Amino acid sequence: MPEALQSLLAANAGGVLLLLVFVLLALRVPIGVALGLPSLVVIFVVTDSVSGLATAVVGAMNDKFLLTAIPFFILSSVFLAGGGVAERIVRFAVSAVGHLRGGLASAGVFACMLFAALSGSSPATVAAIGPMALKGMERARYPKRLAVGVISTAGTLGILIPPSIVMVVYAAATNESVGRLFLAGIVPGLIAGILLMLGVRVAVRNLRIQPSAKAGWRVVLDNAGTAAFGLLLIVLILTGIYAGWFTPTEAAAFAAVYGFVVASCVYRGMGFLRGVPWRRGGESLSRAGLRAFWQVPFAATCGWVHRDSRQALIEAVRVSLMLMFIIFNALMFSHVLTELQLPQRLAEGIVATSMPPWLFLLCVNALLLIGGQFMEPSGLLLIVAPIVHPIALSLGIDPIHLGIVMVVNMEIGMITPPVGLNLFVASSIASMSLLAVVRAVLPWMLWLLGFLLVVTYLPFLSTMLPDALYGVAVR
Repeated sequence: MPEALQSLLAANAGGVLLLLVFVLLALRVPIGVALGLPSLVVIFVVTDSVSGLATAVVGAMNDKFLLTAIPFFILSSVFLAGGGVAERIVRFAVSAVGHLRGGLASAGVFACMLFAALSGSSPATVAAIGPMALKGMERARYPKRLAVGVISTAGTLGILIPPSIVMVVYAAATNESVGRLFLAGIVPGLIAGILLMLGVRVAVRNLRIQPSAKAGWRVVLDNAGTAAFGLLLIVLILTGIYAGWFTPTEAAAFAAVYGFVVASCVYRGMGFLRGVPWRRGGESLSRAGLRAFWQVPFAATCGWVHRDSRQALIEAVRVSLMLMFIIFNALMFSHVLTELQLPQRLAEGIVATSMPPWLFLLCVNALLLIGGQFMEPSGLLLIVAPIVHPIALSLGIDPIHLGIVMVVNMEIGMITPPVGLNLFVASSIASMSLLAVVRAVLPWMLWLLGFLLVVTYLPFLSTMLPDALYGVAVR
């Protein structure tokens, strides 16, 4: 390469990098390639050596051990989705709130909230809860459009209610505490779920839909008991992290093992004991206990080789590889940006203009809402977070609050065409065209936009629990 051209490219490396990325994305190149290839090209041009490329690759993954939690959370969600946990959660949700106006739709929202706290994934939540919730609402004569819109939107809570894979990604990209982020998502997640339930009551006010018969407290408690082993995982993960029993990565690994044991040995929705009851009709309690004495250890230790387990592992590996490829290239992109000092220069420029924090947050929301239409949440977050994080710090914005604002934007992106993942999942399980699903989701998307403004400009909703448990962070 001529030296003059190389000097010119090196002097404008940041602009060249961004231009190449946007051109490749416009050409519909896979997002991982669109982020990684320009990063390698630019760093090679700047350093003119293979060692510079190696430095960029190593620097991208430096101190990112937290990312190893993601495959384990994905594996846990696959086990729980296919092991009977979702069915029991839906049954409990219906018995708890099904008697209210719009009760089955509200139960769908409630079930999504509960499963979100188990899976950490938005598409997984829709895929697990959606089929059962949609069938129930269809039998109760809910309009299909309403049912699909509610479940698609409620599924987005999978990345807001902790534990959340997207929060892990943000923590890795900005070196913030994942424990603080998990705590910060609890109150906004509950508020979002309650707002959706209120939206359901408004949506069904003119529909002649009879609510379910009110279940007695005994039935509610019985259903809660049947779902208890699944719901207990929420308590164990969050308590374990905040009590210091294990790190977030260890918590994710524990969740994967726990999910396998519950799915294959307790609920028996997969593996060697699938369909085998704990106690057969007419069987004595002692005989059932003796049978379980050898069956459960066998299923727990040898169940990994069963076809169901192999399929779950293959699915988890497939999703993990796809996501980690995007994350790796996005981290390399952000590393190159940092090496070129582009975020620092942007921060200095914004501070020099005396931009107020409220306007900066509005600009971040606009950027993420536009980007969320075209990019997968983790990749978009890894691009934007390293740029806006130092600017937010310089403006006095709490980075944990910023993280929750970004996660809510990612929620909206999950139901925004053309690449909103929840839209494709809902289209598949409901046998509706993608355009019909988009129309069904549109009113609820506006509902989430209102919620985004609340979270953006009421930061205490995100910071109250982290500050109460850990104390106010000194920046």
